[in-house]
Amino acid sequence: MVKESQKIVALDQDIPVIDMSLERSGVSMQIVKACETIGFFKVVNHGVDPDVISRMEQESINFFAKPVLEKKSVGPVVNRPFGYGLKDIGLKGDIGEVEYLLLHTNPLFLSQLSSGNDSSKFGSAVTCYVEAVKQLACEILDLTAEGLRLPPHTFSKLIRAVDSDSVLRLNHYPSSDQFLSGANLSDKSVSLPRVGFGEHTDPQILTVLRSNGVGGLQVAFPDGRWVSVSPDPSAFCVNVGDLLQVMTNGRFLSVRHRAVTTGHASRLSMAYFAGPSVHAKIGPLPAIVTAADQPRLYRTFTWADYKKFAYSLGLGDNRLDIFRSRVHEQDELGF
Repeated sequence: MVKESQKIVALDQDIPVIDMSLERSGVSMQIVKACETIGFFKVVNHGVDPDVISRMEQESINFFAKPVLEKKSVGPVVNRPFGYGLKDIGLKGDIGEVEYLLLHTNPLFLSQLSSGNDSSKFGSAVTCYVEAVKQLACEILDLTAEGLRLPPHTFSKLIRAVDSDSVLRLNHYPSSDQFLSGANLSDKSVSLPRVGFGEHTDPQILTVLRSNGVGGLQVAFPDGRWVSVSPDPSAFCVNVGDLLQVMTNGRFLSVRHRAVTTGHASRLSMAYFAGPSVHAKIGPLPAIVTAADQPRLYRTFTWADYKKFAYSLGLGDNRLDIFRSRVHEQDELGF
């Protein structure tokens, strides 16, 4: 359960909400500011078809309503961490009150997911949703590059690549009421929020998340506050990942966040993790280092190396420290 000492402030306090239909240069600067100060924001008027969203949400509800054995059989046979999971998060013993389905988004995987009569509707919904949120992620990253005065598509080309290692995770968090059956109601602990998905940062470039009308997402601010994020049917939540923090040489913040179960209804979330090719070299962009007139904070590494290291750690562990540059280390990165 969540510790009582971790105080939660008012709902949505200081969470930026960015209207993507406004003037482009203004939007790009708002995104940059949000990435610098928090690493998290909401976008509205984002252009994603509501029908695509509702189809994905309904198919996700249908999926999680299936028997466990049937859920385990969905999708092609792949190695962990992909596929269906229940409570176990990652490979290092982390657990949460969550069941999830983790899917790769490459075309071959999606085509296999859509094969067969039983899974064709689900696979079609996933394919359409992935394409829509991928385009949204690319647009946000292009606006980010513009705000930083970088060449067009500096970031988005990494996830537009055919071999992009982006993934989609569908999460289902049961209501907290399900854990109170048979509990001693005089025990104060039963009324405390329970951890659905523990405190962590996302290792990829950018995350685009959508949830149903049930709250539970909380974001850690740099000053130590935890802010609860309200569910908003008109918005997507966006957060900076570890790789974007590295590429901006620490200018952007990879935000720590978590999900808790506190209500009387189940929460469903759909998170698209925009990642580069496993062979992509990631490091501080020379233009950003030069413009800021500061030393490189991180060395260059491949996404494959970083991902392997990230999955070797616990969920809440700090992954980036080991990739910090040593004094006078001056390796170069070129896209």
